[in-house]
Amino acid sequence: MKQTERSARELRRREASLQKPRGRFYLPYLIFIISLVYITDEIASQIGTLMKTEIANDMLAHFGQSSVGVLDILSMISVPFLALGILYKPLSDRFGRKPFLVINTFGMALGLLIIYLSNHIAVYVVGACVIQFFVPHDMQAVYIMEAAPPKHRAKLYSVVKCVAMLGVMVIPLLRRLLMTETAQWRRVYLIPAVVGLVTSFAALLFAKETDAFTHARINYLKGNTAENGTDKSGGLIPALQFVWKHKQLRWLYIALACSETGFLLTIDYEVILTYGYAEHFLKIGTFQDLAAAVESVGVHEVTTALFLFPVGCALGQLIPGFIADYKSRKAAALSSSLAAVALFLGFLFGAKAGVAPHLAGFLCGACIGSFWSNIDVMTMMTGESAPTALRSSILSAANLATGLGIGLAYGVTLPLLTTLGNAAAGTIILCVALPGLAAAFTILALKTHDTRGVDLSAIKGDEWDEA
Repeated sequence: MKQTERSARELRRREASLQKPRGRFYLPYLIFIISLVYITDEIASQIGTLMKTEIANDMLAHFGQSSVGVLDILSMISVPFLALGILYKPLSDRFGRKPFLVINTFGMALGLLIIYLSNHIAVYVVGACVIQFFVPHDMQAVYIMEAAPPKHRAKLYSVVKCVAMLGVMVIPLLRRLLMTETAQWRRVYLIPAVVGLVTSFAALLFAKETDAFTHARINYLKGNTAENGTDKSGGLIPALQFVWKHKQLRWLYIALACSETGFLLTIDYEVILTYGYAEHFLKIGTFQDLAAAVESVGVHEVTTALFLFPVGCALGQLIPGFIADYKSRKAAALSSSLAAVALFLGFLFGAKAGVAPHLAGFLCGACIGSFWSNIDVMTMMTGESAPTALRSSILSAANLATGLGIGLAYGVTLPLLTTLGNAAAGTIILCVALPGLAAAFTILALKTHDTRGVDLSAIKGDEWDEA
C-alpha cells in the first residue's frame, strides 16, 4: 500500500512538472548552466594531468621518488571508487537527472578543495578518489542529449564541450599567476574548487528535470512498458541484460573498450611535453643536468604550451559535432580517432625537436580533444541506441567496458613506465594505445549502425537487431 501511495504521489508530481511552462529562453538558459558544469568537470578531469610532473616531484620527494609511474600506481587506489560510481549513476534512471547533476558538480569541487588543502600524499589520494568517483558520470551530457533538438544534438554537445575546454585555459593562467616555483602547485586548485561549488548551487536553483526522463518515468509509473522499450526503470543488471540482447549496443561496448586503451594519450601529455623539451635543451647544451632542465621547462616552456592546449582541445571537440550532425556519427568518430593518433605524433616529436611551445601545446590539445570526441560520439551513439528508461544505466554500465580497456592499458604501461622512466612515456603510450584504437576503428566501421537524427523518446533498442 505504501509503495502504491508513493508511486501515485510521484506520478502526480511528475505530471504537474510537465505542466509548468519552461519559457522561450529556457534552452539557452539551461545550456549556460550546463556549460558551467562542464567547465568544472573538464577542469577536475584535466588539472591533475596538467600538474602531474609538479605533483610527483613534490608529493613523492619524501619517499625519494619522482616517477609519474609511481603517482599513477597510487592513483589506482581510486579504481574502487570508479566501480562504486557504476552502481551510483543508474540511480538517475529512478530519481531523475537533476539531483545527480547537482551532487556530481558539488563532489568534483569538493575533491579539488581537498587536494588544495593536502599536505601529504594520503590526503592528495583522498581528493583524487573523490574526483574519480564523480567525474565519469557526465550527467550534463545526458541533459544535453535529452534536452537538445535531435537535428542539433551533436552540434550543441560539441559547442558546450568546446566552451568547457576553453575554460581549462584557467589552469595555465593560474600556473602563470600563482606558481612562481613548482612547489606552489596547490594554489592552482583553489579557484576552480570555489567556482565548482558556486556552479553546483546554480544548478540546484535553476536547472529543471528533463522532459524525456519525466515522460519515461510517467510511462513506467503507469505501466506503459511498451512505450518505455523495457519494463525496467534503471539498474546495472537490467542495463547489462539489455545490452547483451541487442547487438548494436554490444558492438558499441566492445568498440568503447578497445578505444579506451587510447586513454593513455590523455594522461601523461604534460610529462611528454616536459621531458621532450628537457631532452631538447640537454641535446643543444642549454642544461647539463636533467633535473635542472625539467624544473626550468616546467615553469616556462610547458606553462606556455598549456595556454594553447585548451584552444586545440576545444577545436578537437567542436569540429566532430558538426560532422556528426551533417554527415554521420560514425564519420565523426572515425575521423577523430585518426586525428588523435596523427596529432599525438606531432606534439611528441615536436617537443623533442624544440618547436615553439605554443604550437606543441596546440597540437597536444587537439590530440586530446580529438580522442575525447571519438569517445563522446560513440557514447552518444550508445545513448541514442538505448531506451530512455535505461539510458543512464546503460551509459553507466559502459564504464565496465571502458574500465576494461583502461585497466589493460595501465597493466601494460605502468611496469614499463616505472622501469624505463618518465622520458620514455611517449613511446610506451603510443605502442600500447595504437592497437586498441585500430581495433575500435574496425569494429565501429563494420559492425555498428549510425544513429544520427533518431528520436530518443521512440527508441526501444531493437531497431538494428535484424539489420
